[in-house]
Amino acid sequence: MSSNPVAETVASLLPRAKAELAELVSFKSVADFDQFPKSESEGAANWVADALRAEGFEDVALLDTPDGTQSVYGHLRGPEGAKTVLLYAHYDVQPPLDEAAWTTPPFELTERDGRWYGRGSADCKGGLIMHLLALRALKANGGVPVHVKVIAEGSEEMGTGGLERYAEQHPELLRADAIVIGDTGNFRVGLPTVTTTLRGMTQVRVRIDTLAGNLHSGQFGGAAPDALAALIRVLDSLRAEDGSTTVDGLSADAAWEGLAYEEAQFRTDAKVLDGVGLIGGGSVADRIWARPAVTVLGIDCPPVVGATPSVQSSARAVISLRVPPGVDAAEATKLLQAHVEAHTPWGARVHTEQVGQGQAFRADTDSPAYQAMTDAMAVAYPGERLQYAGQGGSIPLCNTLAGLYPDAEILLIGLSEPEAQIHAVDESVSPEELERLSVAEALFLRNYAAG
Repeated sequence: MSSNPVAETVASLLPRAKAELAELVSFKSVADFDQFPKSESEGAANWVADALRAEGFEDVALLDTPDGTQSVYGHLRGPEGAKTVLLYAHYDVQPPLDEAAWTTPPFELTERDGRWYGRGSADCKGGLIMHLLALRALKANGGVPVHVKVIAEGSEEMGTGGLERYAEQHPELLRADAIVIGDTGNFRVGLPTVTTTLRGMTQVRVRIDTLAGNLHSGQFGGAAPDALAALIRVLDSLRAEDGSTTVDGLSADAAWEGLAYEEAQFRTDAKVLDGVGLIGGGSVADRIWARPAVTVLGIDCPPVVGATPSVQSSARAVISLRVPPGVDAAEATKLLQAHVEAHTPWGARVHTEQVGQGQAFRADTDSPAYQAMTDAMAVAYPGERLQYAGQGGSIPLCNTLAGLYPDAEILLIGLSEPEAQIHAVDESVSPEELERLSVAEALFLRNYAAG
């Protein structure tokens, strides 16, 4: 990185940033209180609040959101008449999955092969540290030239919508001229990227019942309707022969216009096993950024160990549907539920329940904020041109903020590049990316203030 005072300050602060990230990662802040203690999330929330107070933020508060979690808010006042920028991240994390499969403990930040490993290191506790680094660098080099609001969500990974509802009930709280969502990532390490579209999502829980109780498969199998077999038929109906998502009435032929995603690179990023083909049609970018994608998240059925020779009377599944920009998530939910009901065989009783939903998002890339970010990234990543990419994941808050503040400019950046393996075993963050993006965010705030 070319030498400049902001970059030099960020570099000098990296050891402190690593120590702070280690503290934050140590909280098992999974917003599923049936699996993880609520006290872990509360501890992380208080850590964020204390960090904001230490940086001079005012009005720091733990906001009790309608889903039973807390978001952390603070306001750092800038010069009189300055613009206001909202910085977003979330402190809740995905469950670690199989802790025994991690190379090092998931809630202990561990350096290995030039990366820092731990659950939430990239998604998105690292995003909070990025915001703090950027602000500290500006304070050490002439001051923060804008009013800054920070909001750290406590349940983003659960999709339960607590912060969205809270923002709707308190519309002035998060009002800003520009919003930086620190929860996406570069297309690859070292390639500066702003995410311009997000797929929305819906989750539907399905239950199929066929019998009053399980039956002996030798005595009744062959005529008794098997609920698990019925569920498998339903789930199979959601994909075409090539693996494309097929929900009745939902278009699945949109094309992505922008950064290309080469198939070989995708296979490497996704760690696809040798000889296993990709699913779907069109380009990789079409499939993961512009088209719907269904995933079966879980099935309730007998485990292999301990299974008995029984015809199953009941079976359940949770289905996730990623919804592309331009498609209303509520309408997609209705189509998914109708599809499941229409494809349930043998007159089996089927019940569907929506358990999570978020709208897709598309940014305005012609705004002054995008030019300010383009210039900032050029300094933080010398020799690289800013790229626009989509992201298959969902950040439901984006559409809520866009609806509440239609004049606000929203940018999405972050640390979740492919090598980070967010949501998977051995999640990690690149300290070089943390350094560069912190510099970019600091310079963006300076550029935006001057624009």
